[in-house]
Amino acid sequence: MARLLGILFSALLVLASCTTTTETQLGADGKPLPRLYRISQGSTAKIQFRVLDSVNALRQASGAPAVQLNAQLNAAAATHARDMSVQNRPWHFGSDGSSPLDRVRRVGYSGAMLGENISETYETELETLAAWMEQPDTRNVILDNRAVNLGFAWFQEKNGKIWWTMILGS
Repeated sequence: MARLLGILFSALLVLASCTTTTETQLGADGKPLPRLYRISQGSTAKIQFRVLDSVNALRQASGAPAVQLNAQLNAAAATHARDMSVQNRPWHFGSDGSSPLDRVRRVGYSGAMLGENISETYETELETLAAWMEQPDTRNVILDNRAVNLGFAWFQEKNGKIWWTMILGS
């Protein structure tokens, strides 16, 4: 019996040493530090469709018609996300002085560009979308009744920082 208890106790010690506990690290403000969100190669379509579904759910709830992904707007968004990283600042103008209108024209989009939302963050695409929905100006771009097409892309730096760009067009 003592031998059985010894074996069980040893097994419990082994199992206890196998578990890992990751404590949430807190920043100076007492809030949890963000976890690194690493986007894997080949997940572009999955992320774009997850955003499209989320945007369309938000649009439906507000009475706006659904939008569809547009390859040209995706290309314009991808170009700008990369360029913001090169410039190391989130803003609507390219390093060559281009505006969102210029970039949309360059990719051959024939509709009207209605708005562009940008972000520099370590957050996921859905956290970024939620942040955009909290601000009236970026929410208005997402819910614009005239929108028919959506472009969405990002660039992730090696350190994990993500530059997001969303463009809506009619």
